Amino acid sequence: MAGLGLALAAACLYGDFLIFMSGEIVLGVIFLAAITAAIVIYSCKRTYSYRYLFPGLVGFALFVLLPLGYTVYIAFTNYSAANLLSLRGVQEHFLQETYLKSDHRYAFTVHPETDGRFRILLEDEQASAKRYATDPVELRKSASREIEARVISPDGKAPEKSLSMREVVEKRSLLGNLAVTLPDGSAVTMTGLRRFAPRFPVWSLQENNILSNRVTGVTIHPDFETGFYVDDAGRRSGPGFRVEIGFRNFAVIASDPGVRGPFFRIFIWNISFAFLSVFLTFAVGMFLAALLEWKLLRGRKIYRTLLILPYAVPAFISILIFRGLFNANFGEINTVLSALFGIRPQWTSDPMLAKAMILIVNVWLGYPYMMILCTGLLQSISGDLYEASSVDGSGALTDFFKITLPLVFRPLKPLLVASFAFNFNNFLLIYLLTQGRPDMVGAATVAGETDLLVSYTFRVAFRDSAANFGYASAVAVIIFAIVGALAYMNLRLSSRTGKA
Repeated sequence: MAGLGLALAAACLYGDFLIFMSGEIVLGVIFLAAITAAIVIYSCKRTYSYRYLFPGLVGFALFVLLPLGYTVYIAFTNYSAANLLSLRGVQEHFLQETYLKSDHRYAFTVHPETDGRFRILLEDEQASAKRYATDPVELRKSASREIEARVISPDGKAPEKSLSMREVVEKRSLLGNLAVTLPDGSAVTMTGLRRFAPRFPVWSLQENNILSNRVTGVTIHPDFETGFYVDDAGRRSGPGFRVEIGFRNFAVIASDPGVRGPFFRIFIWNISFAFLSVFLTFAVGMFLAALLEWKLLRGRKIYRTLLILPYAVPAFISILIFRGLFNANFGEINTVLSALFGIRPQWTSDPMLAKAMILIVNVWLGYPYMMILCTGLLQSISGDLYEASSVDGSGALTDFFKITLPLVFRPLKPLLVASFAFNFNNFLLIYLLTQGRPDMVGAATVAGETDLLVSYTFRVAFRDSAANFGYASAVAVIIFAIVGALAYMNLRLSSRTGKA
């Protein structure tokens, strides 16, 4: 077991070394700390009890704390489709640019060897006497490889068998990975289906991350405010890189009218949707639970079973069915409304009707859960309370609002808060039913009339051409703060309920 532990520790340390080598210093430090903690805990007798907690703590850190911390970090950067790379990645992009420095061209032929390798013969198009040949080389998918060529006699005969043009085309990507070094030290690469030519880097990296163009003499330097390389006139060049921008993503919500308006409209709708969903599902569930507790009602068990069925069907199936039912042109709901009243509401294109449709579907999905909870609480209420109330001459409505509702509502408070938090982030319903549409007119980002903050974040990050991950992460941080406050409220309510 000790040998297995040492081997596992060595493998983890090697993996962490690879993380450091890839340039992810912060991630490497985190994993190094975790590996060090594991070695100490599993090798020291004093920390024996922590051996059982450590796997769970590591899982919590990897799958909860690390994604959360990374999201918060991204919220303070300009990470987007335009600023996707690191500074090092942008520099590598520039340094990969090449240009043809001379008019020399070398025609080439590719000759297969018996062992599956290939030999490349080059001939100077301006001086056919200058001929070169490489040693046999394997053509495989890999990074760029440098191979050397030697001079061959002008009278030397080339191998009879060579690849046809069709075969060269098939192996074009493999030949393009080769850089052939000639005896004079120059390197040539494939520039067409018939020739190789010398290519040289366009840019050279200077001090202070400055890049100099060998062809035009222009120099560009990184602008850490915008995350782009710029010249002396401020003109941008190449792709952008990630930089830390402080609270700019949060400030744009309050400062940019094209963002502020849609954001607060979505926020208000988000709060309204969560509140109305909880209120309506509770009201419908409570009404049905009270109705099914009526002793004179026959077949109560059958009704209760039928009313719980929507809770047994997977939500995504019900949502997709309702999406078809509410179709403005072919849906059964509009067919019935057209036959009875001559109207065909535009459920998906009218903002108010789309929101009403969402609430209807969500009430259908949520009332069975509330009905089950209320049924259990109603059955726990003593009948003596109602008998004493009837002696005082109270009616059914008085009993409901003075006895039933207070006794049911108090233990349900934590669950209602939890339901509010769930509906606040009800991404599945919005994504499958409307995808946030209809879109808002005049919004600076993709924003829909039926978007919740969570679906709005998803669309900004993955459905907008700008793919503004930084701004989306800022919205996600706001969502986390709201849901965290709701979770804290839920814990406080639960503790108070427990004391009662």
